[in-house]
Amino acid sequence: MRVGVQFTGNVPAGQTRRWFTFNWPEAWHVAWNVVPTSPRTGAPQIDWDVEVERANANFITYWISIRNVSPDPVNIEARYVVLN
Repeated sequence: MRVGVQFTGNVPAGQTRRWFTFNWPEAWHVAWNVVPTSPRTGAPQIDWDVEVERANANFITYWISIRNVSPDPVNIEARYVVLN
């Protein structure tokens, strides 16, 4: 199993930012998780959505939109795991 952090970033309060990551082999089953790294207790900080583009016959591009649902800026890590 392959696991890692693909990117880190910052999302301003109440905003959405979008990242993409490309050239993932089409045969891999990749699961994404986005985790806030800025502590804030008491309520959710982020929501995320992953969209997929079949770039060509061999590779996938993932588009990851991260929405900050808190009143403060938040730092994030986008983590992946290849399940096969």
